[in-house]
Amino acid sequence: MRRGTRRRLISIMHTNRLAQQKSPYLLQHAHNPVDWYPWGEEAFEKARVENRPIFLSIGYSTCHWCHVMERESFENEEIAALLNRDYVAIKVDREERPDVDRIYMTYVQSTTGSGGWPMSVWLTPELQPFFGGTYFPPENRWGHPGFASILTQIAEAWAADREKIEESARHVVEQLRKQVEVAPTRAGAAFDAATLESAFSSFRRSFDSRLGGFGAAPKFPRVSVHHFLLRYYARTKNREALDMVLLTLREMAKGGMNDQLGGGFHRYSVDERWFVPHFEKMLYDQAQIAISYLEAFQATGDQQYADAARRIFDYVLRDMTDSGGGFYSAEDADSAIAPEHPDLKGEGAFYIWSMDEIQALLSQPAAEWFCYRYGVHESSNVASDPHGEFTGKNILYQAHTVEETARHFSQPPGEVRAALNDAGTLLMAARAQRVRPLRDDKILTAWNGLMISAFAKGGAVLDDTHNAARYAEAARRAADFVIGRMYDAPSGTLLRRYRAGEAAIPGFLDDYAMFVQGLLDLYEAQFDRRHLDLAVRLTEKQQELFEDTGTGAFFSTAADDHRLVLRVKEDYDGAEPSGNSVAVMNLVRLARMTNRAAFGESAQRTLAAFASRLSLAPVAIPQMLTACEFLLGEPREIILAGQHDSAEMRALLRELHTRFVPSRVVLLVDSVETQQALAAGIPSIQSMNPLEGRARAYVCRNYTCRLPVTEPAEFAELIQY
Repeated sequence: MRRGTRRRLISIMHTNRLAQQKSPYLLQHAHNPVDWYPWGEEAFEKARVENRPIFLSIGYSTCHWCHVMERESFENEEIAALLNRDYVAIKVDREERPDVDRIYMTYVQSTTGSGGWPMSVWLTPELQPFFGGTYFPPENRWGHPGFASILTQIAEAWAADREKIEESARHVVEQLRKQVEVAPTRAGAAFDAATLESAFSSFRRSFDSRLGGFGAAPKFPRVSVHHFLLRYYARTKNREALDMVLLTLREMAKGGMNDQLGGGFHRYSVDERWFVPHFEKMLYDQAQIAISYLEAFQATGDQQYADAARRIFDYVLRDMTDSGGGFYSAEDADSAIAPEHPDLKGEGAFYIWSMDEIQALLSQPAAEWFCYRYGVHESSNVASDPHGEFTGKNILYQAHTVEETARHFSQPPGEVRAALNDAGTLLMAARAQRVRPLRDDKILTAWNGLMISAFAKGGAVLDDTHNAARYAEAARRAADFVIGRMYDAPSGTLLRRYRAGEAAIPGFLDDYAMFVQGLLDLYEAQFDRRHLDLAVRLTEKQQELFEDTGTGAFFSTAADDHRLVLRVKEDYDGAEPSGNSVAVMNLVRLARMTNRAAFGESAQRTLAAFASRLSLAPVAIPQMLTACEFLLGEPREIILAGQHDSAEMRALLRELHTRFVPSRVVLLVDSVETQQALAAGIPSIQSMNPLEGRARAYVCRNYTCRLPVTEPAEFAELIQY
């Protein structure tokens, strides 16, 4: 029986509780023969009443190995029977419930030395873990124990030694609680210039000076490292920090990890040269990478970085934006190899090409030029292909520049460039006829906050382009989407997830911190005071829900969810920045924008709580280092007085946004009402007015201001002093 036919039969025969969920990942498993439960009291009560262990499976919709384990094990009737007989099986979407994922990932990493998804953890009915891992093959394979064998052995151990297992699990949770504890460990300043020098030196040692990035394969675009290095460069003028970021961004743009036709970046590169990607696309990557390219453009004025940012923005607007303005979460790595075989999927099938396909779609010499430019070979351009995924296929990458291509074929560069652009349009149209990868269309507050930041900055920095207005509008619409559908004004709280007309799941620290960051960036780009006011209110709510005012820093979850066995203060800045790192930066910005001591004190408590981390492992928290750079960089308060849409104000803003000046906050006085509101925090604003109707700018440090200026050249000089 063909695999696709078997899967359709399974779907007809079985439906479990996940069919009532909204998460695309949970819905993928709604017709497994496994009697899945969503995370919740119904499953917990069943485990307690029937005295069964819990099997917890955590993943996400675009996870390749999650798909593999589903096909191999969760669609297997025999394995499902073992799960249904001996366990209460729970499925969790890690993107909906990062709190649950964070707890049990901490356990798996502590006990196995590594982690990943799918994550498989066995729990007592009290939700305490006692065994775990990641992907398990269905039978013994590659030196890994088979999943069916593990299920049998654990069930037998539970029946024979349940009390011993439960006691051990309680002990493990106590050890984990000590492991994740974050509190001040030393007196004195949390950081100094030497802290940042140490971090720079560590990144310098791990930098790949030939191909960019940090460390060897696989290479991830850990963009928070770029953010730190660019700010370190702005403060110290150490050109090496800037050059590390620029080389990395150039090499990333050349590689197959960058979708050369459609824009947007894939998740990571399995090799050291950014060539062979893991093909999923994540919203949080697009947001952070776009900002990195924008900041590189500000620092250098080089249009290649601006162009790379535009391609990301255009991809997100085309393929990842809801009709209401919110941004979707991800696109899968796997897709159908052909429309006639929708159940036969391959990783990257949507993106890869044979030379024959290209030559059939393009006329000569355009086909030959295109293949040279993008490294297309007749057999395949992927030399290392252990699973045979790219036989006869090519990953497009920038093997040669347009100018090199023109020289190779002795043709005018303009003619070659035009032909290549036309070829790209034709191939995009042909690609659109393929079966698209699954799109995870849930809308997450945290990730939308990151993308709002990116679009807000894009609209401001790229204001000389016809697309800048689209980018600015995208940021506004997304903010309105979250405010209108995922924010409860009476309680002042956020919800984490929206999908199919339903907003649900109380927001976590990440949601508050990243959405506040988006609101602050949107305010500084467009100066709608409602966004600043809401950022203040949400930060106050964040402090109420998550802050540990005793020992400092923020828990990832509120105190009222007693089903969680741990409350964690997350700090690692990996694929996504941590909630604490983003929160600290928000707090130091808001302290400057509002002159409220409470925000600055909260930031200092958080930094003090992470002082040992800043001292001993600063490379783990590069996003938090950006807040340290902000504070060491003697931040400026820039107050603009005048109408936002006047020609004079636009000229001043152009000078501001085209330069990389990270240690600053910006406020706009455009009305008496706004002036009075801002002066409540910063009294000197009461005297800041336009000069005879002309926009003017005040540049201040610690609220001590230089004389106001009206000329863009004078303003440019002041903001860099």
